[in-house]
Amino acid sequence: MNIYSVLQIGDYHINHCEDFLITKKIGSNKILCAVMDGCSTAMESQFASALFGKILRKICIEKGYKELYETEKNSDPEEDLKAVLKELFKEITTVKNYLLLDEKELLTTLIILLYDTKKDEGIIICIGDGFISVNGKATEFERDNKPDYLTYHLKEDFEEWYGNQTQKIRFTKLEDVSIATDGISSFIPNKKTDHSEKMNPTDYLLYDKSNVESEEMLSLKLKKIEHHYGMKPTDDLAIIRIIK
Repeated sequence: MNIYSVLQIGDYHINHCEDFLITKKIGSNKILCAVMDGCSTAMESQFASALFGKILRKICIEKGYKELYETEKNSDPEEDLKAVLKELFKEITTVKNYLLLDEKELLTTLIILLYDTKKDEGIIICIGDGFISVNGKATEFERDNKPDYLTYHLKEDFEEWYGNQTQKIRFTKLEDVSIATDGISSFIPNKKTDHSEKMNPTDYLLYDKSNVESEEMLSLKLKKIEHHYGMKPTDDLAIIRIIK
């Protein structure tokens, strides 16, 4: 199984890339992948997306250590995902209060993929906007550029909030799975080319298997899209792709 990732600032952004991504093992047979997209109209959006990513990494490390001292637990991927999100709620609330942060400093979308390599099954949740592809089937979540950010719900009962989440996809027998921020849909021509070849950036990045032997597959594809096809994303872009 190979895991590829790439992060690129959008052409319309100057100072910071407001997207973030993380891939981290949880114990011996579980993997958590996440992509985040900070709200451009909020405050210091790059901070929000990076903070969520760092806290998720911390949660994964702690759960990995905890697994070493527990008797074997045959948990379901959704149970694990729910536990991660519950801990994320708690941690974000603690940081918000400790640093006296404004809600606008914590606005970021979040897509989490949790995969059990032993069971060969997993689940993906999209909180806000984003793009998901599971074994060739694409799903785009788009809320008219008005994402329902997790931070809006920190004062709510977690169980009730989680029960209202409908943007979830379960899968088995992983073959080719990707998660991406909505920058995947923002490619536009940025320079003329000396040929008439056309291509679909989304298909090329998430389905084409050229350069799979390279860990930098997605970076190589982005360079070819820019230099050969003359296209770049206007919005920041974060992609994680898993191929078995």
